[in-house]
Amino acid sequence: MKREFLRHCLATLAYRGAKPLRDAPPEFGGFHASAHTRTPSQILAHLGDLLDWALYLAKGEKRYEDTAPLEWQAGVERFFTAVKRFDDYLVSDEPLGCSEERLFQGPIADALTHVGQLTMLRRIAGSAIRGENYFRAEIESGRVGSDQRPAVFEFD
Repeated sequence: MKREFLRHCLATLAYRGAKPLRDAPPEFGGFHASAHTRTPSQILAHLGDLLDWALYLAKGEKRYEDTAPLEWQAGVERFFTAVKRFDDYLVSDEPLGCSEERLFQGPIADALTHVGQLTMLRRIAGSAIRGENYFRAEIESGRVGSDQRPAVFEFD
């Protein structure tokens, strides 16, 4: 039951992540909101790192790696690939190297925070995405790629 809930959390992460990643202007990856903030490309690299870390933890490995930002589209593909690899592990019968609660409170919750940052940076950079009633969104476990369902109810 807990693993299935984690899979729904990953599907939610993929759904929410797809919005600021989709149709971002070419210059968005290098946008600096201030001298003390990460660029969207740096945040996207960190998202991939967090999801890789989550998979390592699930496999019982204590390993984290910081990677350099990729070209924007390559970073987007890395994000969805990492979500899928983690989801594939959760759907398997392989044992978890830590509790589901720790997987959520660490890498998954952190990733949700960073998706929110990308959403905010899209607005600051002048390419805002529409707000949405996520309660009504058609999110389903296993749908963790960029091929998300259209929004059910967006705000004007």
